[in-house]
Amino acid sequence: MGNFLIYRDNCVEATVLSNKFIDEYMKDANDAQIKVYLYLLRMMGAGRSTSVSEIADKFNHTEKDVMRALKYWEKMQLLSLDFDESRTLTGIHLRELCGDENRDPQAVPAPVVSIVPRQEENPYAKPAYSAEDLRGFKGNPSSSQLLFVAESYIGRPLTVSELKSILYFSDCLHFSDDLIDYLIQYCVDRGKKDFKYIEAVALNWAQSGITTPKQAEKFAARYDKSVYTIMKELGKNSVPTSKELEYINRWIKEYGFSADIISEACERTVMATDSHRFEYAEGILSSWKKENVHRKSDIQRIDELYQKRRQTRNAPSPAVNRFNQFSQRDYDFEELEAKLLSK
Repeated sequence: MGNFLIYRDNCVEATVLSNKFIDEYMKDANDAQIKVYLYLLRMMGAGRSTSVSEIADKFNHTEKDVMRALKYWEKMQLLSLDFDESRTLTGIHLRELCGDENRDPQAVPAPVVSIVPRQEENPYAKPAYSAEDLRGFKGNPSSSQLLFVAESYIGRPLTVSELKSILYFSDCLHFSDDLIDYLIQYCVDRGKKDFKYIEAVALNWAQSGITTPKQAEKFAARYDKSVYTIMKELGKNSVPTSKELEYINRWIKEYGFSADIISEACERTVMATDSHRFEYAEGILSSWKKENVHRKSDIQRIDELYQKRRQTRNAPSPAVNRFNQFSQRDYDFEELEAKLLSK
């Protein structure tokens, strides 16, 4: 068949894409990177601003994916990124690809895409890593050695999900290879090979500012002592589950209770029930938190108030008159805790 011409109407809205991009850059870029670059061209041509979150929503990517794509194009020198003092992205300068390698880059100002500052995001959120992300991670000699060590600890080849967890430790939590090595060894030594548990420990370390194996060792020694003391006081001799760790962390970090107050709650729990002890202790400690307990003397005050209420409740009913024909509210903390355990 013969060649043919392609025509277009004069008033078509279009985005101009350089042939140099198609010939030299597009073949090595992944799907997300291409979409992000084309969308930047579209916004620049329309004179519109955009944001990382808008681009992520547009193409069903995470904001981490978008930032990785932007940094990829910056590395390829197709654009440059502007950040303010708080490291918030404020602007993108797109370089012109006219094919003239001798052109003075200062002769024509680089086009600018305005970026609306991103809303605060969870710095510890786990990105949705792609197969290409994993290939790049595994292809790094240092990472390859780390994965070999991890498989030795776990005792089998790692699943795709587990590979993503280790990439998450390195990419998002910024753990060094030595710290990741120590992390996995630490968990395996405690009989925990489940990566959900390992991720929970890693997140706890990251939020506590742990950056080296030595810091992790000191933190773990202090953390283990408090955790296993509480486990022992509740009659548990096993390694804590992730749910039990969640309770303990809440009592120590969120509620801010000292060891003696938690110990008092554990003692009352063991005296009261043989099952659901963590839930029972949570019922006690959460009620103490609401009562602004800060020291053991506060607990004594609450106990005395509770006894007075019980005495009032068990006292003979006074004669009914027009001044006391209403029901008085009273709270039975034992009943409340029993309801909690029945859930």
